[in-house]
Amino acid sequence: MFKGLRNALKVKEIRMGLLFTFFIMIVTRLGSLIPVPGINVAAVQEYLAQTLGDSNSFLASFTGGSFTQMSIFALNVTPYITSSIIIQLLTIAIPALEELQKDGDDGRKKITAITRYVTILLSVIEGLGLAIGFDRGNYLTLDSKILAYLVIIVTLTTGSAFVMWLGEKISEHGVGNGISIILLVNIVSRMPSDFQNLYEKFIKGQDIVDQVIAAAIIIAVVVVTVVLVVLLQDGVRKIPVQYAQKMQGRRLAGQQGSFIPLNVNPSNVIPVIFASSILSVPSVIMNLFNVNASGTWAKILRGMNQNYWFNKSYPWASLGLLVYILMVFFFAYFYTSVTFNPMEIANNMKRGGGFIPGIRPGKPTQEYLNRILNYIIFIGAVGLIIVAVIPIFFNGVFGADVSFGGTSLIIIVGVVIETIKQIESKMIVRNYSGFLSE
Repeated sequence: MFKGLRNALKVKEIRMGLLFTFFIMIVTRLGSLIPVPGINVAAVQEYLAQTLGDSNSFLASFTGGSFTQMSIFALNVTPYITSSIIIQLLTIAIPALEELQKDGDDGRKKITAITRYVTILLSVIEGLGLAIGFDRGNYLTLDSKILAYLVIIVTLTTGSAFVMWLGEKISEHGVGNGISIILLVNIVSRMPSDFQNLYEKFIKGQDIVDQVIAAAIIIAVVVVTVVLVVLLQDGVRKIPVQYAQKMQGRRLAGQQGSFIPLNVNPSNVIPVIFASSILSVPSVIMNLFNVNASGTWAKILRGMNQNYWFNKSYPWASLGLLVYILMVFFFAYFYTSVTFNPMEIANNMKRGGGFIPGIRPGKPTQEYLNRILNYIIFIGAVGLIIVAVIPIFFNGVFGADVSFGGTSLIIIVGVVIETIKQIESKMIVRNYSGFLSE
């Protein structure tokens, strides 16, 4: 690994790309320290903790703490991620967007532009919602409410747009996918404080034996979770494909073997994000409108809050975990059905003279792909649930509260693997270029 890194750093293009990416990382972290003017930051932090509940740690992880600190980069990449998911889903529902997606580079550029506009719109809406919440809590420090609203909306929207622009610059001149790299830096930046909290709660002040046991358990849980995530991200089911022989001029060509790679986790972290977001919506709305829940409603809200799952004091709240699991399964199947079309693949194979050994072309191939895909999605969803529930379990049983969880680890591992593959591909291209130039 270190030898490969050394060889990569010898290539000027990769070396400059890594330096540029590192510089952008520093810029994003510095922007996360500059507070939004016109608000009482300390009071806002307390307000967000009460209003968002367990979603607060989720946002803190995705924004690198800039949201809880209410900095100029408070929204960070979250509007862009939401916009990308919305556009991706609408591409299937709206024929015009589907045509743009199939229209090569020009179509993709137009979809990228639409994604940017939706990002700005979402940033404005989120900025307005936060401004209204701060106003109701008397957290605004400017005399003019209109000016305070404008400052908050413009600052947050500009910060989100600037982070989006930085991410695109990393993709153009740096290494890896820019938005993913920024998201990775945000998550990793929170980890030192999380491990410090774990140290102070479970290790500090204990005798030497208990310290060793606690440290070993913490390391083992992290390592096992990372290994599961790596297996989940790299798992692929390869379906063999053969192509019939064809006459090309005077030569008989064909019979070459290929395969269709089906990822074990085709929907990545989308099901977990959707399930967590939907479960947190009721409590966020009720807190925003100052609605006090009691009796049965209070129990239902606790059941939707991940902080109460596996908690012995609230045994009924773990029913929310069952709802969470069912939602992860639902979104795993739904998102994959939207983004992966077995009928289109079967038709393309038939037109190209391809077939799966033992399976007839056309509808039998489509049914076979559907059957295999359903099996794979189930395995991927089970893996997602295990990875996502591990930190929730230790939080509920032992009070090990950390901002990073299974979702964050899946993103970290996925981005690292993707970036390493991109560096390796650049190395391969350079080696081929050197060979051809000789």
